[in-house]
Amino acid sequence: MNILDFYKNKRVFITGHTGFKGSWMCKVLELAGAKVTGYSLKAPTNPSLFDIADIEKNMEKSIIADIRDLNKLKQAVFEAQPEIVIHMAAQPIVRESYKDPVFTYETNVMGTVNILEAIRNCSTVKSVVNVTTDKVYRNNEWEWGYREIDALDGFDPYSNSKSCSELVTSSYKKSFFVDRDVAISTCRAGNVIGGGDFAKDRIIPDCVRAMERNEEIIVRNPFSTRPYQHVLEPVCTYLLLAQKQYEDNSLAGEYNVGPDDQDCVNTGTLVDLFCKYWGEKAKWKNVSEKNAPHEANFLKLDCSKIKSKLNWHSRWHISEAIEKTVEWNKKYIKKEDVSVVMRNQIKEYIN
Repeated sequence: MNILDFYKNKRVFITGHTGFKGSWMCKVLELAGAKVTGYSLKAPTNPSLFDIADIEKNMEKSIIADIRDLNKLKQAVFEAQPEIVIHMAAQPIVRESYKDPVFTYETNVMGTVNILEAIRNCSTVKSVVNVTTDKVYRNNEWEWGYREIDALDGFDPYSNSKSCSELVTSSYKKSFFVDRDVAISTCRAGNVIGGGDFAKDRIIPDCVRAMERNEEIIVRNPFSTRPYQHVLEPVCTYLLLAQKQYEDNSLAGEYNVGPDDQDCVNTGTLVDLFCKYWGEKAKWKNVSEKNAPHEANFLKLDCSKIKSKLNWHSRWHISEAIEKTVEWNKKYIKKEDVSVVMRNQIKEYIN
């Protein structure tokens, strides 16, 4: 049974549904015929994928509200009576976390407390996935991938707040859900790319904006290595995990989600691939930034656990991920229907 079959008529509650990942997830669930309730602030960018692809049109309900508002969130979860909850609401940008650490911690830590508290008071929930990040680990700049048993200690406020979110989840599981039939997992995914990402300070959106202005692409650190993957990789993996632990709650736990070693590339290689698929004389230059806030230079994930437990594997290599991203953005620039592009890419990925 693939995820589209499983999610037909399932009641799913998603926090952060107006974001980049959330919009892709809603589109996958739309194709599956799920009954989706979303809870999020307004889309964080303008333009936004949520608006461009008219995501709300096929949702059961879209609630624009703050994850920090516990009473409103509890009411929303109670009214939706979901079977499955995917928690993605977050302040997700490292540089923004330096500018506003208080908001970052309030959203990423207390947001996790609030959604788990809402779930604790809702008897219909059977499966929960809390989406964190690969940056939860204490980064020693190792050449090998971090495993789920390695120490959690994110450096910057964003990464650290997500480490705290992992600890909150672990505490709630042990304190309140031991005797309940609710499977709760956390997923630590790498950097995502794909059509519809308009965020600041992300390399692929920066590349697209440079192309629209007919400018050279500015790369701040071409030698930093990240586990880049197409957005459908983690999105479909969150849904797969939610399905598998719904069917067998012994599978709940902590999981890394990232590409294979050959697809962990540095930023320079990533931009080289972007220029190759974009064409039209696309090129980039290295512009080092003085006094830049700290960001990890080398980060990889060991995904042995999820491969073993869920029989999971990455489907699109980095070149395919870039090719699909370029395809989406070129059609968007030409004002074509991006919903059709998303639908076709989802079907190709799943099938």
